[in-house]
Amino acid sequence: MNFEADTILVDKPYTWTSFDVVKKLRWNIRQKLGVKKYKVGHAGTLDPLATGLLIICLGKNTKKIDSYMVGLKTYTGTILLGKTTPSFDLETEFENVKDTKEFEKMDFQEMANSFIGIQQQMPPIFSAKQVDGVRAYDLARAGKEVKLKTAEIEILKFNVDASNFPEINFEIQCTKGTYIRTIAHEFGQKIGSGGTLTALRRTKSGDFDIKEAKSVEEWIKIIIGEE
Repeated sequence: MNFEADTILVDKPYTWTSFDVVKKLRWNIRQKLGVKKYKVGHAGTLDPLATGLLIICLGKNTKKIDSYMVGLKTYTGTILLGKTTPSFDLETEFENVKDTKEFEKMDFQEMANSFIGIQQQMPPIFSAKQVDGVRAYDLARAGKEVKLKTAEIEILKFNVDASNFPEINFEIQCTKGTYIRTIAHEFGQKIGSGGTLTALRRTKSGDFDIKEAKSVEEWIKIIIGEE
């Protein structure tokens, strides 16, 4: 393993922040090398409730982070229809519940197809976006007004499977900066039932694939020389 200039792929665990992964790997590398400082960074944040592909750059390869972040992303996940939350995912409690029986026969793939293309997306207020130097989610959790700006994104593919209705399983390919929680929320709005993102997993980012990733524990064993 080249600690000076390596890029490793991690399968981020559920509830871990992206920085949790960086911090854990960096500590073990510092211990292995016997140094106090060592650069480790990630290319593209994943929410704590998401799992999957996290690109980690070591040493001199941290200079490549920006170039790694621009590639297309692919995610799989689940939208639960009939329920909504303020955060658009399971970070916050359900606030609206609606019977979904009347929506069961809808053409969900046709609805998903309507998302394909370039569009302006409003980030969720429970996001890491900065508002006057403060994270939006900190303002939202404090009950303060959050004013965010839209950003241009593109959805290239959005395939859905409603065989477990009212759960809608999906695979989506999109550009950098797309909030899948917002897609889930808007999908529920278009259906008329409301919707919440209940599972999310990143499977691809640019040329990198989750199939090539290892768990944090596996990487630590490699770092300390057990494998």
